[in-house]
Amino acid sequence: MCLFAFMCFLLLLSSFYLIMANSNSSSSMQQPLCHDSESSALIQFKQSFLINEYASDDPFAYPKVAMWKSHREGEEEGSDCCSWDGVECDRETGHVIGLHLASSCLYGSINSSSTLFNLVHLRRLDLSDNHFNYSEIPSAVGQLSRLRSLNLSMSRFFGQIPKELLALSKLVFLDLSGNIDPSGNPLLKLHKPDLRNLVQNLTHLKLFYLSLVDISSTIPYELANLSSLTSLGLRGCGLYGEFPMNIFRLPSLQVLSVRYNPYLVGYLPEFEKANPLKVLFLSHTSFSGELPTSIGRLGSLTALDIGFCNFTGLVPSSLGHLPQLSYLDLSYNFFSGQIPSSLANLTILTHLSLSSNDFNVWTLPWLGQQTKLTFLSLFGVNLTAEIPSSLTNMSQLSTLNLGENQLSGQIPPWLMNMTQLTKLVLEENQLEGSIPSSLFELINLQYLYLHSNYLNGTVRFHLLSKLKNLIQLELLNNRLSLLSYNSTNSTFPKFNLLGLNDCNLTEFPDFLWNQHELESLALAGNNIHGTIPRWMWNISRETLIALDLSGNFLIGFDQHPVVLP
Repeated sequence: MCLFAFMCFLLLLSSFYLIMANSNSSSSMQQPLCHDSESSALIQFKQSFLINEYASDDPFAYPKVAMWKSHREGEEEGSDCCSWDGVECDRETGHVIGLHLASSCLYGSINSSSTLFNLVHLRRLDLSDNHFNYSEIPSAVGQLSRLRSLNLSMSRFFGQIPKELLALSKLVFLDLSGNIDPSGNPLLKLHKPDLRNLVQNLTHLKLFYLSLVDISSTIPYELANLSSLTSLGLRGCGLYGEFPMNIFRLPSLQVLSVRYNPYLVGYLPEFEKANPLKVLFLSHTSFSGELPTSIGRLGSLTALDIGFCNFTGLVPSSLGHLPQLSYLDLSYNFFSGQIPSSLANLTILTHLSLSSNDFNVWTLPWLGQQTKLTFLSLFGVNLTAEIPSSLTNMSQLSTLNLGENQLSGQIPPWLMNMTQLTKLVLEENQLEGSIPSSLFELINLQYLYLHSNYLNGTVRFHLLSKLKNLIQLELLNNRLSLLSYNSTNSTFPKFNLLGLNDCNLTEFPDFLWNQHELESLALAGNNIHGTIPRWMWNISRETLIALDLSGNFLIGFDQHPVVLP
């Protein structure tokens, strides 16, 4: 019994020492408090801005600085800046090494006298998605020589990017993209220094984004020397000249976007099997030549957009051997021949556009396995025969564009199963028969284009009241008869474009009474007699740009308008 009691005593004693040891260890590992000078600098930085919910575009934005408190504000708790939202401190020294204030609703100007630049130990600075009131990027940014990551994107900075940025030689991540005015025009420019100066000095970059910065130069060949580069975004920068082909061969490059540089020319290389590219966006450039068969070696490729370029030749069947591909856009090029049936293998596609190429006349035998598609555009690709029933599997489609082909037969009633559709384009085909009433059950439709076919029969206006989200409707150039009914029912959709030419109308549809957002209204070639009623001049007075009433039997105005729309 004594032995048992003694053993229990030893066990308790050892537990006590273990607890004390852990306590002492935790105390010794406790993160030090932030430095008073840095806390003060942060408070002054906070106080130099207003909090404005409209300063950030992210719907989840919130003011991270709102709860920052200094010692003088009366509360000891919460006054350690290392505990503040968006502030990152070094665990050993207590210095502020990171400031993460993306989407923080900050509004106001900033210059080189800002106390932000007293935080000389900063390694990471993110001020993206705020509104700095068209300030220039302060030259004092060059004082933050320890920076490895700098994000000033989408924050309404203006003017020339300062030469002091070249001193930040440790940068691994740089994002200055998306600083644009309300019309979408670039606010930042990179002229002196230029892109070559930046690339020559920031040699450790891995992620490099200057999209929508006015660069207006060629792409320097030195960019191909950034061997650590994994992502490059130069969208809409006014780039011109020839794209250095060696950039495609960078050993770590996974994302390349040079879209919307219409004067940038280039060609695709022969790709090696080890190439790590995942995203390749070249659309709206002047890239040309043929799509190499070796593109099938890009086994990691998830997105390929080469729309609105000048590519020619055949689409290689190897394109159908990219198992990770979810986004494919080959539209508005000069591809010819047959569309390879191997594209049937791309079963995880969510976006497919082959529109406006010179393909041979073809049908859609291979299409139907892509059940995850949300966007399908085959506009102007010489499709023939009827709209194939294989499309019924694509229940996730939000956009279906089969316009300007040679499709015949009737509009199939099974389209009503595509309940996610917001845009349906069947214009300029050879479709006939009546418009199935089931089409008006697609309550998410916003755009419906059926014009320039051989459709006939009667369409009753009240069916449109089911499509409350519809904003554009084109029924012109068919053999339809539209039957109005006497109601100014406010549940009709609010259109901005309405094309009802040649629809056998005998009067002005009275649902137009409540249309206040129209930009284009076409009622030409109908059988409308008499005078133009006065109320017609009151519809959409502030928005209407185009009005076509020609080819009717109108004899004047019910009352002359004082001011035409």
